[in-house]
Amino acid sequence: MPAIRLLFLWHMHQPYYKDLVTGQYRLPWVRLHALKDYYGMVKLLEEFPNVHQTFNLVPSLMIQIKDYVAGTASDPFLEVVAKPASELSSKERMFAIQYLFQAQPTNMIGRYPRYRELWQEFGLRPEAARALASRVTDRDLTDLQVLSQIAWMDEFFLEDPEIKELIGKGRDFSFKDQKLVVRKQKEFLGKVLPEYKAAAQRGSIEISTSPYYHPILPLLCDTNMGAVSHPGLPLPSMRFRHPEDAREQIARGAELHEQVFGARPRGMWPSEGSVSDESLGLAHDLGLAWLATDEGVLGRSIGASFSRDAGGTLAPAAADKLYQVYRWEREGKDIHVLFRDHALSDLIGFVYSKLHAVEAAEDLIRRVKKSAEPLLKKGRDAVVSLILDGENAWEFYPKSGREFLRRLYDGIQKDPVFETLTVSEAVSRTASPQKLGSIVPGSWINANFDVWIGAPEDNLAWDHLSAARDFFHQHAGQASPEKKALAYEELLIAEGSDWNWWYGPEHHSANDRDFDELYRKHLANVYQALGALPPDGLAQPISAAPAAPRFTPQTAHIHPVIDGKDIGYFDWLGAAVHAADPHSSAMHGKPLLLSAGYAGVDEENLYCRLDFAEPPTEWPGEGNQLVLTVELRAGGVSTEAYRVEAEVVGGKMQAWRLIGAKEKKEPEKDSVRVSMESIFECQMPLALLSAKAGSALRVRFSLWRDRLPLDALPQEGAIEVRVGPENELTPLPYAKP
Repeated sequence: MPAIRLLFLWHMHQPYYKDLVTGQYRLPWVRLHALKDYYGMVKLLEEFPNVHQTFNLVPSLMIQIKDYVAGTASDPFLEVVAKPASELSSKERMFAIQYLFQAQPTNMIGRYPRYRELWQEFGLRPEAARALASRVTDRDLTDLQVLSQIAWMDEFFLEDPEIKELIGKGRDFSFKDQKLVVRKQKEFLGKVLPEYKAAAQRGSIEISTSPYYHPILPLLCDTNMGAVSHPGLPLPSMRFRHPEDAREQIARGAELHEQVFGARPRGMWPSEGSVSDESLGLAHDLGLAWLATDEGVLGRSIGASFSRDAGGTLAPAAADKLYQVYRWEREGKDIHVLFRDHALSDLIGFVYSKLHAVEAAEDLIRRVKKSAEPLLKKGRDAVVSLILDGENAWEFYPKSGREFLRRLYDGIQKDPVFETLTVSEAVSRTASPQKLGSIVPGSWINANFDVWIGAPEDNLAWDHLSAARDFFHQHAGQASPEKKALAYEELLIAEGSDWNWWYGPEHHSANDRDFDELYRKHLANVYQALGALPPDGLAQPISAAPAAPRFTPQTAHIHPVIDGKDIGYFDWLGAAVHAADPHSSAMHGKPLLLSAGYAGVDEENLYCRLDFAEPPTEWPGEGNQLVLTVELRAGGVSTEAYRVEAEVVGGKMQAWRLIGAKEKKEPEKDSVRVSMESIFECQMPLALLSAKAGSALRVRFSLWRDRLPLDALPQEGAIEVRVGPENELTPLPYAKP
């Protein structure tokens, strides 16, 4: 019987945060993600012995974990957490307020009532840390120090008796509790890599590798590849071409893998799925048997389009091309290549966290089977590759997504049509892989390298790297072996993809400045190791100030005309506004659809408005559902909730309905008004919502297709307005007193 050979590849990666000169770790994310995700993802498979998977562990991640386990790693976050609150300096107290709330608000902070309480009081305005630090108590800080670490612990680690006791305590922690949390962290971190080794030895998983410091291999070989994948793309002024560095990065990764796990890796997830003919040739030369990348790269390489219907199902011809193993053959070299189903992988990474675990698991299984059905009917096996980040998605799932994964694995294991294999198992069972003579250079994001090259910030970063590489070539011969080795190591670190991930317009975070400074520090260390002063340019920031989401509270009562037309700007002056940040969209390759949401009240009504980043006529699919959710809160408790659901077909609203908290309600004539043309607008009576003076109304917009969310605004939380007289609202800066 033909089968669906389902391949999960979870990619585990964090940037290299250590300054080799000072030995200090700038950021804590290796430690925190190793506590939260890496162990449990593989430990969970003990419950599902027939579900084989592949885990890709980046070498630079592994050496940082080993550093923490050995006790030779330290970061400013851990130092602040480990210190008695009474001994924290004013600067350290500010640091705690600014950075110890860096966790997902709902599933991590909100899981612990005291942590949520502290977040609501101190964490919502990190820019005001200086003022807040003067009134935060030692008791507050101690609770924050403990809970900010527990929030990052794996579900299995939370079952540890000592940690369970702390969770039960809930608040009023002591310095003894702080020391316990720090000690437990080291103990838990020490379990991570051995668990992977044990799972690989019993055949449950395969462990693959990546280039050592996670560089974009095609760009290391030649930055001109950026313009091959995107013709006309602006390139750095200095061409970087060092395939010898690319070879070194792959070779080192394989060597460390063998040291840690006792066997050479058979496969590799090249950083960000980035491939080219030259990089595949290097992988072959170094003994690798397979690589994986994205369907977009395959599509461009063979001139195919992986089109999907409105329900997200691949067209039969597209499934026939995507769901098989390929073998790249060129100039006497060959290597197997697998291509991820981009849409199905992204559902796990970015969409299913918004659904109930049972519904999400059933939906994924249904979609995989439906997409693979044309191959099975022809008597062919379907090799379906689900490849994605194995850590970052789980912050957005309750309890790190464990219920979703258990439901998913259980459903797969019980369905005889599935064979859940490692990549090497799938390759070994493929008698006649499809031949591929050449591959178009590209990555998993839009089958190009635009995230890492082309923008002014990206190109400046490459020019700095090129200058440091040239300086090394010219002066390393005069340095001692130790200094030469240090300088070269710093170059290899600076070649990592993560620095340019944060440069340019695509991505921003609260740690932009830290990434920028650390990148320039690595390059400056190259010059210093070789006895020279770094160039002045490395003292200047590369990154510009990021564009952040904007939120403005309601400042005046509003009385807009509800006609769905964007002609009444002054009608909405004074409303609460949340403007989306286009840089923060996690769904790469998919447009931002919702751009700004408005909410405001007057004496009688709530008014809501939604602006679109793309005209509704350009939205994907034939039919979409636009949902407005209004929640009434009193005394911090949700008491009522209403939904307006509008059906949008061909960019036009066809119908809408009002759903109450407990039952569907037909809207009374003139009580609720809804209109949509260029914008979406709605008016709801406060009396219908049972809203009174002092009540808070929380408004959220979302766009859905085929029961899956396409976009939401805000991405987290809601737009909140308070019911009350106009004179109690915050006045505009220019309003008269």
